[in-house]
Amino acid sequence: MDVSSEAFREATGWQIKPEGACKGDVCVPLPARGFSVASVTERLGMAVVHEPSAGLWAIGPETMGGRALTSVDTSDFALPDLDGNEFRLRSLHGQKVALVAWAPY
Repeated sequence: MDVSSEAFREATGWQIKPEGACKGDVCVPLPARGFSVASVTERLGMAVVHEPSAGLWAIGPETMGGRALTSVDTSDFALPDLDGNEFRLRSLHGQKVALVAWAPY
């Protein structure tokens, strides 16, 4: 994956510094071989998914130690339910939600 350290910072909030990958007051040491998205995402426990035919990459949030996230903030969106009525994600505010997506293409 060919991504600059600046593009990585803009997308994830993690800045690459001599002391490692830093976000706020947290710095995670990185291998001395220079910036590589693969090594940084592995060190931060970020999931990486690649769709080569479309040239797309998706990088998930850090897990800091391999543990799953207990919460995440997302923007509100609406989709039709099985009866065609609009269903808004925010209607589930305060509840645990698992989103599953599938595309047949």
